[in-house]
Amino acid sequence: MLMRLMKCAAGLALAAFAFAATAQGFPARPVKILVPQAPGGASDALARIVAAKLTEKWGQTVIVENRAGAGGNIGMESVAQSPADGYTLLMSYVGTHAINGALYKKLPFDTERDFAPVASLATLPFVVVARPNASFKTVGELVAEAGKRQLTYGSAGNGSVNHLLGVMFNGAAGSKLMHIPYKGAAPAMQDLMGGQIDLVFTSLPSVASHIKQGTLAAIALTSAKRSPSFAGIPTIAESGYRDFDVNPWFGLFAPAKTPAAVVRKINADINELLASKDVVEKFGAVGAEAFATDPAQFGALVHADIAKWTQVVKASGATVD
Repeated sequence: MLMRLMKCAAGLALAAFAFAATAQGFPARPVKILVPQAPGGASDALARIVAAKLTEKWGQTVIVENRAGAGGNIGMESVAQSPADGYTLLMSYVGTHAINGALYKKLPFDTERDFAPVASLATLPFVVVARPNASFKTVGELVAEAGKRQLTYGSAGNGSVNHLLGVMFNGAAGSKLMHIPYKGAAPAMQDLMGGQIDLVFTSLPSVASHIKQGTLAAIALTSAKRSPSFAGIPTIAESGYRDFDVNPWFGLFAPAKTPAAVVRKINADINELLASKDVVEKFGAVGAEAFATDPAQFGALVHADIAKWTQVVKASGATVD
């Protein structure tokens, strides 16, 4: 029995040594961050900032690959089926990781079981935008206008964060904004600028340049507090709806069963970057705020948000299947 216990202890020690060695030598080749959305959005912008900084830190190329489709599910499935070695990471956010499980009845993966939380990156508010010549400039004027005529808002599709924010706003303000779903955020923005719809709830990075150039008017942010980088934009909360607070997180995941030592190393390296002035400034330029957690904290946040957004989806009646 003693000999058996000694062999078991030796085996555990060797396994621990192997895991530590794996993490110490990571990465030994290029790493890929897969973004399950098209270029130009918040996920893509944040992933490219982090990839560039990790390339510098690791001395290995960190590639960003966009693989859009099916509300992010195509890219997520690809990562779930990738080798669990830390060399393929998923850039995800509330929409794909906390909402899709409730929105799609049949998914080829489980957002918790098949992914290992690695590191949160940032939180960033969504923003209500309209054309510069819109008849409303504030939340109060928007609600008043909606009481006189039917206002429409576009989204990236049924059940998207853009859609659900409108549902939440209607519930808070007692308004009846009409939802117009599109096949992606880009065509919704095109119709907004073309005058076919009245407003859009969208991520701040995706329209930051339009707001700065004056080609779109920012009505309000969805977060409880103003963005330090866009301090002139008020919030829905301060506009009379104080409990309104939606400030989605963005972060990196790995395939399930990725060695814990590798996950911890990536997490530590990313958290170091998130504390740097350069990354804070780059995130701030697109309206994001650096948000660091350890893997366990990030996993707990994801778990809580899945429950929270499942209730929002059910209340909205949204479905895709």
